[in-house]
Amino acid sequence: MAPPIRILGISAYYHDSAAVLLADGKLVAAVSEERFTRKKGDSSFPAHAVQYCLRQGGIGIDDLDSVGFYEKPILKFDRILETFVGAVPRGFAQFRVGAPLLIREKLWLDRELRAALGGYEGDLLYAEHHESHAASAFYPSPFDAAAILTMDGVGEWATGSFGVGRGPDMQLLKEMRWPDSLGLLYSAVTYYLGFKVNSGEHKVMGLAPYGEPRYAQRIYDHLLDLRDDGSFRLNQEYFGYVNGLTMTNGKFHRLFDGPPRLPETKLTQKDMDLARSIQDVCEEIVMRMARTVHRETGLENLCLAGGVAFNCVANGRLLREGPFQRLWIQPAAGDAGGALGVAYLLWHRHFAQPRTPRGDRDSMQGAYVGPGFTDSEVATFLAGAGAVYRRIERDALLAATARRLADGQIVGWFNGRMECGPRALGARSILCDPRSPRMQAHLNLKIKLREGFRPFAPSVLRERVSDYFELEGDSPYMQIVAPVREARRIAMTAEQRSLWGIDLLNVARSDIPAVTHVDYSARVHTVERDVSPDFYDLIREFEKLTGCAVLVNTSFNVRGEPIVCTPADAYACFMRTHIDALVIGPFLLDKADQPAWSEGGAWRQQIPLD
Repeated sequence: MAPPIRILGISAYYHDSAAVLLADGKLVAAVSEERFTRKKGDSSFPAHAVQYCLRQGGIGIDDLDSVGFYEKPILKFDRILETFVGAVPRGFAQFRVGAPLLIREKLWLDRELRAALGGYEGDLLYAEHHESHAASAFYPSPFDAAAILTMDGVGEWATGSFGVGRGPDMQLLKEMRWPDSLGLLYSAVTYYLGFKVNSGEHKVMGLAPYGEPRYAQRIYDHLLDLRDDGSFRLNQEYFGYVNGLTMTNGKFHRLFDGPPRLPETKLTQKDMDLARSIQDVCEEIVMRMARTVHRETGLENLCLAGGVAFNCVANGRLLREGPFQRLWIQPAAGDAGGALGVAYLLWHRHFAQPRTPRGDRDSMQGAYVGPGFTDSEVATFLAGAGAVYRRIERDALLAATARRLADGQIVGWFNGRMECGPRALGARSILCDPRSPRMQAHLNLKIKLREGFRPFAPSVLRERVSDYFELEGDSPYMQIVAPVREARRIAMTAEQRSLWGIDLLNVARSDIPAVTHVDYSARVHTVERDVSPDFYDLIREFEKLTGCAVLVNTSFNVRGEPIVCTPADAYACFMRTHIDALVIGPFLLDKADQPAWSEGGAWRQQIPLD
């Protein structure tokens, strides 16, 4: 029997660097570099991620048949250089800052990659940025044929594209080009609202329901020329990203009645209204694009990727109102997923391999393709850390954990292999009772250490989703926002209806208030037993005790840090916050039993990953 064809996919040097390993087309491993370095959004070469992928595959670098990089550096260099030249003299400051980095990391990337891979001498191939996004959307999907829509900030030249996938073949048909970009438009408002670009966009989405779309028409009138087919032109007189070092400029600030909000300062009603306005505009553009793609392809399935695909409010509206029958959204839709896309492109194009989708399930394995740890490794770490823990048989452990959740405790849940992508899906999660009306504020302020307005997601048994949410289908990767069922909503009193903005935060909106946002919506995560048996059975145990088949599920981390990867990461987060209990594999730890916390203790030595 011939050895499997092994392909390593890499994304790096912009944000969210990652590595992926395929063996004969099967996803062996996928992980972002940030999980190892603990630097959120780490853009450096994913050395740790590559080491993990090779180790998970049981191979060395010389055993690879090909390495793929998720974009074409020469094309990207052309776009950046042309932008600099076109912006002279205003763009000279940007050129002076960026030119040395561009020459090192774009023009000489082949040499840099081979050196970073330890002198790798095999095939090193490149795909275009939006090809990689499109491939990550279509190839792992359950569909034999589907339309594909990608939307983000910018790749080489493209800022969005659509195409068609059939069997092993995928073709992009049209694209939008720099500097007209839905991702950059949304990021410009993110910047103006005082949040960090490339990581704060989800905060804008979460803030939007507190506001009214008072600025939407101003955006349409001044910032963009939107056409019926969803294409548009941005008025660059209002933006600074082409010829400056900021997203917005003085004219943008005057349009919206003042300078950008300073980070960490109090949010005003204006900020909430602007968040709502850009969210409404984003949804309208996505809906127009989707209708155009449906009309031009005639297909009933749609696959999404690119950073805009993380806008789960737009995704939910597209599912409810759009022309497509079924959606599939790549769980690592951003640049990290580009590593997956280029690996699949090499498998199906370069190696001309067939594709046999299942139809009823994708090939992402629930996204549980990151690092995992054996029980003995976990026990060794816990003993070395001086932790107090008990090993409990599975069913008893699930019952004990469910009891703690039903009693109002917050539980750190570390189970199996880590998820790829930014969502916690029951492998590296913080869990609690959704029935508590104060749990959202408590989680934000005491556990996550983040803004109080941020909503939390429900994990719900797949077969029970329609009992709680207006969602016919599934959302396995927490990428769809759906309304809470009318029967579960709590009507507002006359006094409550007079409240505005952030004052609405503590008004219970349903019988699962901790996961019900102020507009009666929720970002839904559906859980199936054959994909995530331990997490599924934990929710079942909770339902037996409470009658509720839903848990609050948020990522196991605090603000500004990546999701925990190792037992050491999990224990540190557990001890530094108000998490009451920690479950790592078969081990249960209660906070009250633990020794005094030492931030720099010797226990912080990680379990070796290389």
